[in-house]
Amino acid sequence: MRIISLNVNGVEAAAARGLFDWLRTQDADVICLQDIRVTAPELEQDPYWLEGYWQYCFEAEVPSQGGVAIYTKTAPKAIIMGLGFELADRYGRYIQADFDKVSIGCLLLPSGRDGDASLNQKFKFMNDFTTYLTKQRRKRREFIYCGSLHTAHLKLDVKNWRDCQHQPGFMAPERAWMDEIFGTLGYVDALREVTRESDLYSWWPDSEQAQDLNLGLRLDYQILTPGLRRFAKHATIPRKVRFSEHAPVIIDYDWVLSI
Repeated sequence: MRIISLNVNGVEAAAARGLFDWLRTQDADVICLQDIRVTAPELEQDPYWLEGYWQYCFEAEVPSQGGVAIYTKTAPKAIIMGLGFELADRYGRYIQADFDKVSIGCLLLPSGRDGDASLNQKFKFMNDFTTYLTKQRRKRREFIYCGSLHTAHLKLDVKNWRDCQHQPGFMAPERAWMDEIFGTLGYVDALREVTRESDLYSWWPDSEQAQDLNLGLRLDYQILTPGLRRFAKHATIPRKVRFSEHAPVIIDYDWVLSI
């Protein structure tokens, strides 16, 4: 099973840069797109339609303010939209596809980069989502959360970590939240399960120099429940495949989806 996760920063602009042509060459079983910024009816039209996939999205109340989508080759047993709290559901920040033994969620966190109010909103979302993740661990099934978290976890995940530690995306409270997810709650960072390679980043500041020199941060993840740890086999973040400020996170699993 191959899962591709990507924050598109608006699917219209990403499509114009060739996103869907590229996706048709990737043979992904599941595709998770964050920050689509379109309505559900719009996403069902060209150029966003992918032949051979079931397609679902959860749009934001104001479509330009978020939204997430899942494309899957295997028809899911159920689709769940929202997390049950206002900061998630108003902005279309979560959609989940349920299969036989595994659920795959597509998640978009606030960036926190637009001033104090934005950062406080991000912290509130983190707290609410931690409560949600704690409850999910009690369920007798596996989960994969494909998320644009707008947060780097380790120094390994940031090129110039000393310069970034007081900026949203690598602040101490954000990193402590990641420690809780991958420590106390026991979730697994799929990419770090298969590689400790450095310079694997998924976001770069909007400058040509930052991209050319790979001055980035890893802000995008696939997060697993512990039972899936041994099934993650290969991970890559192709830096030169650019359809937005973010790069795709591609993970291959020794797992076959079924209903």
